[in-house]
Amino acid sequence: MPTIAIASSKGGSGKSTTAALLAMTLAEHGATVTVIDADPNRPIAKWAQHAGKPDSLTVLSEVTESTIIDTIEESGRRAQFVIIDLEGSASLMVCLAISRADLVIIPTQGSPLGATETARTVRLVKIQEKSLRFKIPAAILFTRTSAAMRPRTLKAMEDEIRKVGLRILDTQIQELDAYKAIFSYGQTLSSLDPDQVSRLGTAAANAKAFMIEIVKVFKDETAPVERASNVA
Repeated sequence: MPTIAIASSKGGSGKSTTAALLAMTLAEHGATVTVIDADPNRPIAKWAQHAGKPDSLTVLSEVTESTIIDTIEESGRRAQFVIIDLEGSASLMVCLAISRADLVIIPTQGSPLGATETARTVRLVKIQEKSLRFKIPAAILFTRTSAAMRPRTLKAMEDEIRKVGLRILDTQIQELDAYKAIFSYGQTLSSLDPDQVSRLGTAAANAKAFMIEIVKVFKDETAPVERASNVA
């Protein structure tokens, strides 16, 4: 049962989009998934109220600081993957969720502000590691990128991240209208109408590449993911 926390100290970094894409793509490829929507705006819980949610995907949103750990542990007994969409702050709930994560994904945009916020989130993970006395794997995910362009600011940020030994995921979440549409229409990428939303095939391929990379992270490094080895 891998538990994946999606964390950033800043709102608007792509946390909810990242969590939703990973959850729906895993579910549509055969895994049971629980999303714990701990974002005060509840974007994934609102999305899940529509008819397009896969049956194997459960979304929980009634969670507090006093219940977050029990909710994570109970969810892990029922689902192959637990994904936590956290609020954009360094709250106690964020710290508690990070403490139970098998992987912390830190979404960021390739900009100076993104670099600052990423550093804050990384420091938060390191503080939890020091407190708990064990390593918490973390990886940087670049979001809202362009497949056609690679700005110098993004390249410079990648170089700085690698210098301090942090992992950068190979897949980047591109800037695509389809990712906004899943929340607007309450559907998945596979159920959206291609006549209404452009570049759905590109979006689906991007989301699947992201899912495959995350599954591979656990196959390479941890045992629990083997329970969901049919996902690909």
